[in-house]
Amino acid sequence: MSSLNWPLYEVFVRSKQGLDHKHVGSVRAADGEMALDAARDLYTRRNEGCSIWVVESDKITATQPSDAGPFFDPSEDKVYRHASHYTIPADIKHM
Repeated sequence: MSSLNWPLYEVFVRSKQGLDHKHVGSVRAADGEMALDAARDLYTRRNEGCSIWVVESDKITATQPSDAGPFFDPSEDKVYRHASHYTIPADIKHM
């Protein structure tokens, strides 16, 4: 199999100071282990990461721009999810 036919993997790296993984780019690789090695070499050369995730691009399910209205609009009627609608009791100290 030619490297042009290898699956595309999306790469997510967690920085040493961060708590979440951020998308940093993509690599083509024959399998997941090769994708991890390539991602390490490309995206953590300066010792900035402490964790790497690779996911085959075709395994990701995501919303489409055309779905934005129908998919996200239902949350507008759930104002109770926003912290701005709660009051802090007087006996709780602010930090």
